[in-house]
Amino acid sequence: MTDKRLAPGDPAPEFTLLDADGKEVSLSSFRGQRVIVYFYPAAMTPGCTKEACDFRDNLADLNSAGITVLGISPRPAGQAG
Repeated sequence: MTDKRLAPGDPAPEFTLLDADGKEVSLSSFRGQRVIVYFYPAAMTPGCTKEACDFRDNLADLNSAGITVLGISPRPAGQAG
């Protein structure tokens, strides 16, 4: 697998990951919908927390506009650091 940097508007590669409840979520299940995928490499750090809080604080407006927000972290839910 090679690393590829996406440009704005590029289609995201397909992936399937576990959500906070341990259920599989595939990007393909959102095909045809507007989705924001954001990554936070270190949960519970100031930058990542600010980013996540901004999405949380605006989630109702984003959802009203038909946008789903997916946050991805390499750490299991609830694990800091």
